[in-house]
Amino acid sequence: MASEPQFQTMTSEPLPSPRELRSRAERLLGKRDDRVKESQKLAEKFQSLNAYLAIAEKVSDALQQLSEQLFQELLNVVQEKLTIALQEILDQPIEFVANADFKRGGATVEFSIKKNGNKEDILRGQGGSVANILSVGLRLFALTTLDETKHRRFLVLDEQDCWIRPDLVPKLVKIVQEAGRALGFQVIMVSHHDIALFERSADKIYEFSVNSNGSVNVEERKIDPALRDSNP
Repeated sequence: MASEPQFQTMTSEPLPSPRELRSRAERLLGKRDDRVKESQKLAEKFQSLNAYLAIAEKVSDALQQLSEQLFQELLNVVQEKLTIALQEILDQPIEFVANADFKRGGATVEFSIKKNGNKEDILRGQGGSVANILSVGLRLFALTTLDETKHRRFLVLDEQDCWIRPDLVPKLVKIVQEAGRALGFQVIMVSHHDIALFERSADKIYEFSVNSNGSVNVEERKIDPALRDSNP
């Protein structure tokens, strides 16, 4: 008579208890809840980013318009001040014109002058005197934009009066002095004109001369206080 088959279960490890399985299930549920919360946070961030991207172009356009507006306002101030300088120094109805063109996030500026409503070339007008006066003004304005902690407000004007009639030089000196003080600049003017033309406005005057032996002599010129008192 054949014997009945026998079955045996062979396991290397004992089966976990129901309590242990329940604990594992609870930990998995906790991790699932953490992942759900992280997913919700990411969804909120993506929603904020999408909202920003939706208005980013409009904000960029608005900032560009504001930048152009501020630049134009500054340019209008430069135009007004340099027009006054030209008219006071040259005693002529000259208007300084600065036209800005904004393209691709940048700006280009075209400078010109008008006399009695007629446009003239700056480099050719008035025999170069206009160009010299505008050069002084534009450099002063440009230097004011530099970081004062890195750049000293110091300007050297070499022969800026060379194309200006001698009787008009004192007006240029006066405007340079007033602008320098208003903007906090130390300005040195080098000139071949008569020293007397500078006595009403210059704080100090130094005369350079060449001695017979070829050496250079530097002498400080004393300024009559009465000339300062009579300076209009």
